[in-house]
Amino acid sequence: MNRNIFSVTTTIFIGIASVCLFSCNSKTVNTGMLVATEAPANTCTREYVNGNSWRYIPGARIVAFLPGKPESKKVLTENFCSAAFPVISYDGKKMLFTAMQNQGDHWEIWEMDLGSLKSRKITSLKNNCIDPVYLPNGKIVFSKLTVNDTVRQAHCLYTCNPDGSGLRQITFSPGSIYATTVLRDGRLLTVCRQELSGNMEQFMMVLRPDGTKADLFYRGPQGSLLTGRAYETPDGQIVFAESVTGTGQPQNITSIRYNQPLNARKNLTQGIEGDFCSAILNEGQYIVSYRNSDSERYSLVFFDLSEKSLGRKIFSDPEYDIIDVAEVKEHDLPRKLPSEVDMQVKTGLLLCQDINFTTLSEGSGVSGSLKAGRIEVMGVDTTYGVVKVQKDGSFYLKVMADVPFRIRTIDEKGNTVGGPCSWLWLRPNERRGCVGCHEDPELAPDNRVALAVRKPPVIIPVHISEVKEKIVELE
Repeated sequence: MNRNIFSVTTTIFIGIASVCLFSCNSKTVNTGMLVATEAPANTCTREYVNGNSWRYIPGARIVAFLPGKPESKKVLTENFCSAAFPVISYDGKKMLFTAMQNQGDHWEIWEMDLGSLKSRKITSLKNNCIDPVYLPNGKIVFSKLTVNDTVRQAHCLYTCNPDGSGLRQITFSPGSIYATTVLRDGRLLTVCRQELSGNMEQFMMVLRPDGTKADLFYRGPQGSLLTGRAYETPDGQIVFAESVTGTGQPQNITSIRYNQPLNARKNLTQGIEGDFCSAILNEGQYIVSYRNSDSERYSLVFFDLSEKSLGRKIFSDPEYDIIDVAEVKEHDLPRKLPSEVDMQVKTGLLLCQDINFTTLSEGSGVSGSLKAGRIEVMGVDTTYGVVKVQKDGSFYLKVMADVPFRIRTIDEKGNTVGGPCSWLWLRPNERRGCVGCHEDPELAPDNRVALAVRKPPVIIPVHISEVKEKIVELE
């Protein structure tokens, strides 16, 4: 059975039925309205979402409605060829969305005033822009198709001001980054797809809004597909839809813990027949997008986690799948994180404590099971040089900023140990460190000074002997 694996998660609020959908004489929005992306029936198949096109839905539209009152539905994007992925501003008065206004146009980022229902275009760029979200500092972050010599072709994250000015790229991976969520701690949680060794690897990545400290947040079982925004519950759970290709299993709702995302995976809907497209927690009760079979449309229903049972239907449309829903209300701002990025600095610093410490080792990551004495820093279709590590396995690099690279560890026979890591980049003036290679990111480093920091960092690429840049003094 072909199962739909398209998923997006945001929040849903069950409003009071007596609340009017739109104010007649004022430009305000009434609490209780929901906005949703409707995808034409049979659009989001498994084959469709396996490629980049899963974020570009032909004929999609955004609707508003009152939960439990399908007759209240109003199409908000009648003047667009396709529109999707609504996100509500923190004051509850505006909505960001992705849209193609006319057939053949680029996809751009738009904003709608939810009182007047008037829309304005934020971006006017040469390549497609999708998946916008509001940042707590008033800016916007979105994914843009990027084609250049640095990343070849990828969907990278960019930020801009609300009027579209101040455009700035913040991620530099040859892989693609989509479906961004802003966590309450101020960081961005994204779905990342990278092609490694001929295979498409998919995982969740977390990073700061300036593009620094990008790191693995969650990786599911081999072959798992994550196809939408994750939702953060008030009690510290991250909830999202996930399927595993080639297993014949349906799409289920997965949860992980915010403070232990790599080791706390739970399948919340295991054993329930049918596919789940999204889930949110509201007033202690889950609301899910669900269908029983391929012949049905995804609709919104209640889900009792303790009983593992589905409740009454909230909203459905016989001609469309409900794939993305957001609540119109004022909500708390996430933390505003400071930035260490200094565009007058040309490099970033990377320290590794011991390349031979790895969770791929026997004995749960005990140093010494794997032995490597060198690393190779690799770019896109090139190499930036081989570096000998110190006796304690440490290395210290000064890497040209905003350039993607990968690192592989090499033993004395020239063999790769453990395989290359995922793509990395350093922002200007960024300082990063790691415990080892392929180690559990939740581990803390040993309380010791690595031998590598007792010497100046090795400049990458290695053919550069000196970098003239602004000197930054550490306080």
